[in-house]
Amino acid sequence: MIQNLSEHQREDLLEALAQGGQKVTPQREVVYAVLLAKRDHPTVDEVFQRARESMPGLSLATVYNCLETFVGCGLVRQVNHERESTRYCPNLAPHAHFRDESTGRVHDIELPAHVLSTLRSILPNGFETDSIEISFHGHTKNSRTHTSN
Repeated sequence: MIQNLSEHQREDLLEALAQGGQKVTPQREVVYAVLLAKRDHPTVDEVFQRARESMPGLSLATVYNCLETFVGCGLVRQVNHERESTRYCPNLAPHAHFRDESTGRVHDIELPAHVLSTLRSILPNGFETDSIEISFHGHTKNSRTHTSN
């Protein structure tokens, strides 16, 4: 069963939605709680399955709409890897992602401030970045499914 949002999390949800001209609904609360409960970058289908544990009547279309609203309001980020289902990440701090090709799991990688500064410093003159997206692809060192070329 999904835990309810903490007061702080509910306030974050309320504020972000209000800034986007949206309101908090029970469905949005459940979907947001799913994203925060297990930060494993779930797909829409995974969010749907988890959310239905708390709200059995929830539709897949509603989950899609909630996630689209959250992305639009800046509550979550989409994580896209080639030819893979979109995943959703509630970690809004600057970070990178590592996709384990053996398992398909996506992990957050914290980016130290000096790394972000260095990355911004290599932009062409006259440009500044609004965001940085870095994705690593690989496998665990002990993975037997990795083959080398």
